[in-house]
Amino acid sequence: MSERRIHRTFVSYIDKSREYYAAQGYEKPYAWAHFKEVPFTPLLKPLAECRIGLVTTADLEGRAGPRNSKLFVAPNAAAKAGLFTEKSWDRESTHTNDPETYLPIARLQEQVERGCIGSLSSRFYGVPTEYSQRLTMEQDAPQVAAWAKEDGVDAAVLVPL
Repeated sequence: MSERRIHRTFVSYIDKSREYYAAQGYEKPYAWAHFKEVPFTPLLKPLAECRIGLVTTADLEGRAGPRNSKLFVAPNAAAKAGLFTEKSWDRESTHTNDPETYLPIARLQEQVERGCIGSLSSRFYGVPTEYSQRLTMEQDAPQVAAWAKEDGVDAAVLVPL
C-alpha cells in the first residue's frame, strides 16, 4: 500500500486576481501597483517609542452605509462587535474565525506591555477593499494618513483580509 501524502498548496493571488477581473469582463488584465522608488520612510525614533496604528481591509459588522465603499475609523473596542468582508477572498484556504489574523489589536497590545512598541493608537482604520489603485492612492491613503496624524501614529501595520 503506498503512503498518501497530504500537503498544503499555495494560493496564487496574482492568478486569482487576473481570473477575477477576466470573469468581470475586463479586457485588460489587472496591473499590480509598483513603484520605482519605495514610498516608505525610515522611523524617526526607536520602535519602542512609536505609536502604532492598524489598517484593515475588513469592514465593521452593522456599519451604516454601502458595504466596501467607505473608509472608516473606529475605536479599538468596536472590533469586538465583529468584522467581515463581502468581497472575494480564498475561503477554502483561510477563514475569519480569529480576528487577530486581520486586526491584531490584542497581539499588539501585548507588545506594548513587553516594551517592544511604545503604544497602540486607540482607533483603527478601515479601508474596505475597493479594487481600485487610483482610489486607494488618491482618496483612501490621504484620508487614512490624516486620521493617523490626528492620533499621533508614527507607523502603521497594514493587515489585509
